[in-house]
Amino acid sequence: MDTAERTENTGEEATGRRRWNRLRLPRWSRRARRVRRITLGVLFALLLPLLAAEVTLRVNYTGDPAEGARTRDRDALWLGHAWVDGRRTDADVTALVRRLRDTGVRDLYVHAGPLEHDGTLPKSAYPRARWLIDGLRQKAPHVRVQAWLGDEVAPEKPYAMHLERPATRAAVVASTRQILAAGFAGAHFDLEPLHSGDRDYLALLDSLHRVTRAHGAVLSVAAHQIDPLPGFHSFWGTVTGHPKWWSQAYFGQVARRVDQIAVMSYDTMQPMPSLYGGYVAQQTSLALEATPDSTDLLMGLPFYHENRFGHWARAETVPAAVRGVRLGLSRTDADRPAFGVALYVDFAATEADWTAYERDWVR
Repeated sequence: MDTAERTENTGEEATGRRRWNRLRLPRWSRRARRVRRITLGVLFALLLPLLAAEVTLRVNYTGDPAEGARTRDRDALWLGHAWVDGRRTDADVTALVRRLRDTGVRDLYVHAGPLEHDGTLPKSAYPRARWLIDGLRQKAPHVRVQAWLGDEVAPEKPYAMHLERPATRAAVVASTRQILAAGFAGAHFDLEPLHSGDRDYLALLDSLHRVTRAHGAVLSVAAHQIDPLPGFHSFWGTVTGHPKWWSQAYFGQVARRVDQIAVMSYDTMQPMPSLYGGYVAQQTSLALEATPDSTDLLMGLPFYHENRFGHWARAETVPAAVRGVRLGLSRTDADRPAFGVALYVDFAATEADWTAYERDWVR
């Protein structure tokens, strides 16, 4: 047998052995291989867009912000419940005023709730509100003290507040009249988790704004983040049961119904400061595009240091957030006056947080 014949026969024998081996493979083994291939394909299809999105965020963090992209003296600070329940003293008020001096903070969101699930607010929740308001009016008359009112909401939290019930919405409006009568300069609402497109929330805001306008007061809300990709809230809601984001269109509908909207631009699941800063830059641009000039837009800064799912303290830092805010502002609407940052939250803030805010945003 010559070489060509031996080669041909050897090839036929090898092909025959492969066919025989395939035939001998158990069905479960062939099925397992198919499952692995399908699983790898699905993972690749999911990870490729995610990788592309992260690269985009990193690129979004590059460049230099405009020099004028700094405080407009319209910033805000969330304050904990200790300021109205008797735990704080006159010395604390003096120290707070000293802290806020030479910053851009104009609004204080003081936790005066939470609201009951039926929308009511016990007056026992804020027994020292008048003391705080009078003290700040005397020592820092340029600062507005707003009542921070919040609750969990249905349908994601079925045991909590049901905004689809007219009686509940009416009770929230009555609670707002109540806190304005107590001396607060405005009402700041943080209702979570609110799903994008919730019409009952919009109806509530319409009713609330009529009340605050009649009292010459401010209506302010804490807002969810905007879809980083079109329709992402729907995808995430299907996968996790928690949509988390709002569409840009819905964000605009909310922004047009209030005097002030503060984006909760933290808890972003980003693992690195550069990715988090790029994400904040993107959120700032999206929010600026959707918010009318008549509404104050504030971007949240993380003045806290928890480590849990969705939030890495090493990534979500004040310097990264401020740089992201300045980049987004510079690229989208650098001269917008009705803009600021909101600091969350006073009782968890460190000296490093305050230093970064003052160095990078105020000065």
